[in-house]
Amino acid sequence: MIDRRHLVRMALAAALLTSAALLPPNFARAEEGGYQRFVPLLVEPSGWEGGKPEGMTMEVSGASMVTASRNYQRGESHFDAQIITGPAAQVALAATSADMKIESGEGRMVSDAIDGFRVMRTYTFSDKSGGIVVALGERALFSLSFSGIDDVEALAIAKRFDWKAMQAISSK
Repeated sequence: MIDRRHLVRMALAAALLTSAALLPPNFARAEEGGYQRFVPLLVEPSGWEGGKPEGMTMEVSGASMVTASRNYQRGESHFDAQIITGPAAQVALAATSADMKIESGEGRMVSDAIDGFRVMRTYTFSDKSGGIVVALGERALFSLSFSGIDDVEALAIAKRFDWKAMQAISSK
């Protein structure tokens, strides 16, 4: 069975390689401190057991990407928190740019502003799963994917992470 985190990293790497070719040369810059600078921000919310933080710093053709992630478990429920910087984040942030609300019998997708940040939220009713993407700037995001909890609790969990500190560190 393919590890989900490995699959996500491979998809992000592919997105980076694709987007790096499309970026102007002055866009790329080295990421000082690598992924380790984000690890202290992947806190352990009360009532949840956090796994070991992981990360990756990649530089391809002068474009850099950093990911820092940590998974969390509480009984059968779990979520993954991730901070991403670079071209892959820039591509993913397009979905947060406009206000929208879509709802069907299967789920919902909402994009709006929360606490001064652009946020996109998805939720599937049947399996209580979804994702939250917080725009930290033009080329950085915080994401939380979850399963086994409702979207109200997931948003409350996401707000326990310090988005302003993430934004400050990612802009350096």
